[in-house]
Amino acid sequence: MGQPGQTAPPAARPAGGPSLVFRAGSLLCALRLDEVVETMRPLATHPLAGTPAYVSGICIMRGLPTLVVDVARLLGGGAAEVVRFIAVRTGRGPVAFATGPIAGVQPVHADPATRHEALLGDAPARLIAAVGTIDTEPVLLLRSMQLVPDDVWAAAAALAEAS
Repeated sequence: MGQPGQTAPPAARPAGGPSLVFRAGSLLCALRLDEVVETMRPLATHPLAGTPAYVSGICIMRGLPTLVVDVARLLGGGAAEVVRFIAVRTGRGPVAFATGPIAGVQPVHADPATRHEALLGDAPARLIAAVGTIDTEPVLLLRSMQLVPDDVWAAAAALAEAS
């Protein structure tokens, strides 16, 4: 049982398998295919006050207000060119990940035991299911459900109620 306002950690499931691979700055990242809804060109994004720097704001995707998370800022801290949005399913609503180029669907060989929590720290370890490889390059297999903190969802809900 978690604290009020916190989401329960996801049930353990195997990492890896066919995944959508993309760039986020200098990082190579991947999302499991069952979490991806679609990819698209970046949409007009409106800033959302009171959110962390990695939340670009809100866009309207398929008629729904959708949070936009800049994956390069989230994982690397720096700005990077955004060339694609990746829409993902979460238990609380859709989220658009602003990313660099998409490298396609590829098998990512990842073992949850190789998350390297000591190297990643608490926050990144919450976001990263595993560290895999494609050829000789490391790939961060992300947990889409964990990328948006509760306070960001609250800010988005407050904005929706105010409008």
